[in-house]
Amino acid sequence: MKGYIGVFDSGFGGLNILRALDRELPEYDYLYLSDTARNPYGDRSHEQVYDFTVEGIDKMFSFGCELIILACNTASAKALRRIQMDYLPKNHPHKKVLGVLIPGAEEAIDVTRNKKVGVMGTIGTVTAHTFKKEICKRDPQIEVYEQACPLLVQYVEAGECDSPAVGKALEEYLKPLTDQNVDTIILGCTHYGMLEKHIGDLVGNIALIAQGPVVARKLDEYLRIHCKTERELTKNSRRSIYTTDLSDQFIRLGSDFFGKKIAAEEVVL
Repeated sequence: MKGYIGVFDSGFGGLNILRALDRELPEYDYLYLSDTARNPYGDRSHEQVYDFTVEGIDKMFSFGCELIILACNTASAKALRRIQMDYLPKNHPHKKVLGVLIPGAEEAIDVTRNKKVGVMGTIGTVTAHTFKKEICKRDPQIEVYEQACPLLVQYVEAGECDSPAVGKALEEYLKPLTDQNVDTIILGCTHYGMLEKHIGDLVGNIALIAQGPVVARKLDEYLRIHCKTERELTKNSRRSIYTTDLSDQFIRLGSDFFGKKIAAEEVVL
């Protein structure tokens, strides 16, 4: 059955990914699911992240998704490989689940000139060292410096992107990376795209890799190569958004992340 491209996240950040997909590949039908009720995933165990992510993708497959992107970096780091290698072959052998980490890692390899790359991420993403592993596997000469940024998600989701507290936190998190003379920084959480301008103002000429545009471009390349998967996707420019905790805040912040007014429905996982 033909159907949607799904985008799964633990919160609002994946709407930045959907925004980029909506801009770059507007013809496809997209279904977004946010597990807002159990957000954040960043400090949860591997097993709990895996269980929550499986529940999310199962729901999305039941809604007609053929291919799902895990926009949550923590889910990509802690659950994606197990889902691809074990869960999908046993339960959904004809479906696809992709992550957002590898596109960002590949982009950093292409962009860096001095082979020093910084990564900003949640505690879960940094603890898993997934960006570092993926980069060094492809180019062992690159030095990767990781920085956990535990406060940023809560500031962004509170709508405080422009507050002095955010500026202070960014200065604290960026200093260990700039002290290492990195020339490229991966914004390794979809929420951080909302802070890209502020980060850019603080780091000057350091290249920033925001995941939305990179993921959109890489998905386009993926679909050109995987023609069978591409043929399973419908192209009516539909946008369906679901959340496990529908609230006024979800609509307000979700609209900020997506760049235009959204409508959403609540689901139970």
